[in-house]
Amino acid sequence: MFGAGGGTSSYEEIEHTDLIVLWGSNARETHPIFFHHVLKGIRNGAKLIVVDPRRTTSAEWADLWLGIDVGSDVALSNAMAREIIVSGLVNETFVKRATMRFRAYRDSVMDWTLERGEQATGIPAEVIREFAHAYAKADRAEICWTLGITEHHNAVDNVLSLINLGLLCGHVGRYGSGLNPLRGQNNVQGGGDMGAIPNKLPGFQDIESDPEACARYEQVCGVAVIPKYGKNLTQMFEAMEHGDLSALYVIGENPASSEADVGRARKLLGNLDTLIVQDLFMTKTATMADVLLPASNAALESDGTVTNSERRVQRVRKVLEPPGDAKDDIWIIAQLAKRLGFDWGEVTPRAAWDELRQISPMHAGMTYERLEALEGIQWPCWDEDHEGTLFLHGRLWEEDKAKRGPKAPFSVTPFEPPVDELTDEYPLRLTTGRRLDSYNTGVQTGGYTSPLRRGETIDLSPEDADRLGVVDDEVVRVTSRRGSLEVPVRVDRGLRPGLVFMTLHFPDQVDTNILTIDATDPKSGTAEFKASAVRIEKISESVGA
Repeated sequence: MFGAGGGTSSYEEIEHTDLIVLWGSNARETHPIFFHHVLKGIRNGAKLIVVDPRRTTSAEWADLWLGIDVGSDVALSNAMAREIIVSGLVNETFVKRATMRFRAYRDSVMDWTLERGEQATGIPAEVIREFAHAYAKADRAEICWTLGITEHHNAVDNVLSLINLGLLCGHVGRYGSGLNPLRGQNNVQGGGDMGAIPNKLPGFQDIESDPEACARYEQVCGVAVIPKYGKNLTQMFEAMEHGDLSALYVIGENPASSEADVGRARKLLGNLDTLIVQDLFMTKTATMADVLLPASNAALESDGTVTNSERRVQRVRKVLEPPGDAKDDIWIIAQLAKRLGFDWGEVTPRAAWDELRQISPMHAGMTYERLEALEGIQWPCWDEDHEGTLFLHGRLWEEDKAKRGPKAPFSVTPFEPPVDELTDEYPLRLTTGRRLDSYNTGVQTGGYTSPLRRGETIDLSPEDADRLGVVDDEVVRVTSRRGSLEVPVRVDRGLRPGLVFMTLHFPDQVDTNILTIDATDPKSGTAEFKASAVRIEKISESVGA
């Protein structure tokens, strides 16, 4: 956050804060280990507020649930901010000392009355007021979010709007107060830390604006850094469409099932000159590959490190030999480099890690020995005398201006509704997510049985089921502006009228991403999986029409 792509707080702080906000996160099902920390916090007296279009199993534990209309998160944040400002609840000392651009931000939210907030979000004005006052008056408060915030066409503004609230109330840079994206997959945080994003070197050092980092990389690796941002996934698909990208190397990803508007994605993947896939399983993408490289399981069949959502780097140890011809990812990549003219010699995970420590200052103090002795270390860890960092941005509270460093900026975040408009032809809002028993496109979980698994359904409210004349297990046709599919119905009392829900877990049975829209955030490249417009038809009626 504020330039470093990681949550500001530690898991233990969730257990000792006064207010926990789950915003766009059904952590009980999608981050169940993290939710244990939430439960400990509740038992220790913390209040829980859940902001989610659905009344999820996480919301069952909440003191307050805000059933927000999909895609109106910025509107809610702006309305809360105005209420906090006009009620005199701003942490003025912190704002004056540690932040910048407050005046422009304040002016941008002053039209967001509680009544306007209710109109935009579907949340009663008095409930918005209650939330705003609870957050501002809490001594310590944590906001945690996931894909419910980031899988939108304005994902970055959604996140910035939450940061604005943290700055407004001084809920950042202190123990028990912070802003935390919960990572959705194993080692997503570590991937970002290592520079697996198109605009950063390892340690979130900017490729275009940090010449010292580029020089350090060039000195250690012996290869010049081109000071120009690369393409994110969305831009790569656009380049395929325009004929500017003809070869793709896919490692541990399944875009032929996971991309929004997946029909378009498969067409573009099929038109490539060369598709190389490196994976554990024969995914949908792997079946399309020209070259398939069988990889090992990083959790069990490889040595190395992993980083979790609290920025904690931990050791991973090999316990099994890879089956058949499967090889460690690092071995495969080193062999590929050799054939491209770069002989790195025998690359071990430890050697790669020690090289990283020379490139990324925030990892410099993390030797393998210290990672083992301390049972993991949270970055930043600047040297071998540093024990890691429990929470980020404590500097913002320093009295000394020199120690305080750069001020944290407020951001103006205009409200933009979802791209896929609701109309008489497409009157229902489809949002997607996960369930506890399954994972993403089902590649890793689909081969195992679970007593919780019930296959794919379209979940809808009792009111919508009555209006459409459908019942549980009845197969209906669901149509968006991009495609159509058939799926069984499940009536869910946690849904409000007009809102329907599906997952991506069973694409071989129900190819949900045929329906979703690939409208993307220009800053992050994230597609708007959470907000598609659809209609539902009874099969018997539509066939006879």
